[in-house]
Amino acid sequence: MTTPSTVSDAGPGGLATDPPGPGSGPGTARRSGHRPRPGRRRALAVFLTPSLLLFLLLVLAPIVVASYASLYKWNGFGLPDNFIGLDNYTRAFADPVFRGDLWHGAVLIVLSLVVQLPVAMGLAMLLNQPMRGRSVYRVIFFAPYVLSEVTTAVLFNLVFSPNRGLGESISRWLGADAGAVFADPDTVLYAVFLVVSWKYFGLYMILFLAARQNIPKELNEAAVTDGASAWQAFRLVTLPLLGPTIRISVFLSVIGTIQLFDMVWVLTGGGPINSSETMAVTMFQFGFRRFEVGYASAISIIMFLLSLVFALVYQRIVLRRDTEGALTVQGDQR
Repeated sequence: MTTPSTVSDAGPGGLATDPPGPGSGPGTARRSGHRPRPGRRRALAVFLTPSLLLFLLLVLAPIVVASYASLYKWNGFGLPDNFIGLDNYTRAFADPVFRGDLWHGAVLIVLSLVVQLPVAMGLAMLLNQPMRGRSVYRVIFFAPYVLSEVTTAVLFNLVFSPNRGLGESISRWLGADAGAVFADPDTVLYAVFLVVSWKYFGLYMILFLAARQNIPKELNEAAVTDGASAWQAFRLVTLPLLGPTIRISVFLSVIGTIQLFDMVWVLTGGGPINSSETMAVTMFQFGFRRFEVGYASAISIIMFLLSLVFALVYQRIVLRRDTEGALTVQGDQR
């Protein structure tokens, strides 16, 4: 004998079925596609529209305008009317000053990768050890990054100013002439690199320090227990786990070096004899001093393409594993 509830829940074949749940109904199939609800779509539109407008006005529009202007011989006044095609680009690569800019950028990139980042990593590992005043040291080493590029350049100009700078006076008392490195074409680029490193190594130090603190201590302790030395534990355990931070630091360093401008401009103006000039400095010289805006636009587009190609290739080859891991973690959290 069946109960009334069983009869009411019976399906067409006389078999009992579960009562419809609160999520069932005609709209369930539509919601299974994870389409955003109208209210959510409106919220996305409200929050994304201002950002998209700013991106269009401040990023895409300048790129389009610079690309258009680079095809003309234009002084920046009126509308471009002297179309010359790709002559500005061929002129750039034929110009020894611009080729020197490419070489200077390559030298700074190599120095950053083999000097700046390893020093920042070593300092981060040192400041991760228990010691008195560790927090104070961290603040001191990170403090230069808080300064702006222009402030940093002005500070070093004052310190190494001839006849009155503190650093210049101390170096002469020791029998050297530290200020001369900014006036010597053979040493000025390395002097600029030291200033850039002083400004930015604190950022990479904090990145490496944060990554090191996220590595469980048990992993190193287990390696030491198995007979590994401190160096072997660092090389075989810590360094591989620092891989994502190392890769993103390399990315930031290369992109920042390609776009380096303000610190070089205030420190040396690209001199002496263009020996410290970068692509951005050359672009500024031609665009705002010689009023060859078409040629300066071509240089800016070359800088943009170099940065874009490097970013795409680096993300595709080097950062692909890190981004795929981040997407996997986000999917698991959902």
